[in-house]
Amino acid sequence: MSLSTNSLRVLVVGCGNMGSSHAIAYKTLDGFDICGIVSTGNSKVVLNERLGGEYPLFTDYATALAETKPDAVCISTYPDTHESFAIQAFEQGCHVFMEKPIADTVAGAKRVVAAAEKAGKKLVIGYILRHHPSWEKFVEVAREMGKPLVMRMNLNQQSHGMMWTVHRNLMKSLSPIVDCGVHYIDVMCQMTRSKPVQVNAIGARLTNDIPAGNYNYGQLQIRFEDGSVGWYEAGWGPMMSETAFFVKDVIGPNGCVSIVAKNAGAAGKSDNVDSHTKTESLRVHRAALTADDQFAEADTWIDMQDEPDHQELCNREQRYFLKAVQENLDLTDHMQDAVSSLEVAFACDESVRTGQPVYL
Repeated sequence: MSLSTNSLRVLVVGCGNMGSSHAIAYKTLDGFDICGIVSTGNSKVVLNERLGGEYPLFTDYATALAETKPDAVCISTYPDTHESFAIQAFEQGCHVFMEKPIADTVAGAKRVVAAAEKAGKKLVIGYILRHHPSWEKFVEVAREMGKPLVMRMNLNQQSHGMMWTVHRNLMKSLSPIVDCGVHYIDVMCQMTRSKPVQVNAIGARLTNDIPAGNYNYGQLQIRFEDGSVGWYEAGWGPMMSETAFFVKDVIGPNGCVSIVAKNAGAAGKSDNVDSHTKTESLRVHRAALTADDQFAEADTWIDMQDEPDHQELCNREQRYFLKAVQENLDLTDHMQDAVSSLEVAFACDESVRTGQPVYL
């Protein structure tokens, strides 16, 4: 295996859905070379075969870090390892790309950011929707709807087989509204450009397959400083309904904009990773009325047929990571946004557990 001298040597840690997609990006994009693959189970062998079978494999992260001496580490493991793995990487002088959430506690997230700043290295968190042109358009059109905004979003997943195993493992450390919610809280903050001030949330434990005290269905509500409000709902498991599992809707005084994903939102698609980011079309409705109270204009459709698939979105995330390193981008806001969205998500988690609103 030959490594080009000016490429970023990356240690891939975690070989599930996201880790595999990021590894494929490193394999196919100029500017990266994989120097090792780490997982505790057999997934590293499977991934290595997909990539041509040429990379060193490791079960222990610390050993891999010491032996491969990478320039960068890609962390796509379960959230309870994110903090320690990232800090170890920074202490060894590596840049870090990390799947969200940044840590499994707010204090941990702040420690990760502090470690990045102390090391003078780049930390990019996998907020995949920020790299999606259709979602960028969704945010842009939502901002045209005036203030306050009403934002309604969900992503329920009728998971079974391997995905139910993944979800059960995730729920050992995080609830669905924290793990998935950070994406949509981040989107709501982009739409309003306002500060969340209060959250309320509810949750239910619909299975004995998860630890007592945890829940696999949750709904959060956020109140913003500018009067905007938003809700997000997430449930995981074989019992989840596929009726209205995919809602992405924003309403303001000037009208509304909705993601209409007929294919991604169809029955049987809730457990498909590609359907999680699909937009397909935006439906834009303007509230303006004529003198006789009829709508002044018909609804318009913005077609998103050329949108990237899941792999291309991961490629774009990694191009951004490379750009951040090569051009020394200032990631202060990027890191702070990741901490802030996690802070709001954990406040929602606290509201579920206490039954009380939480003021931010």
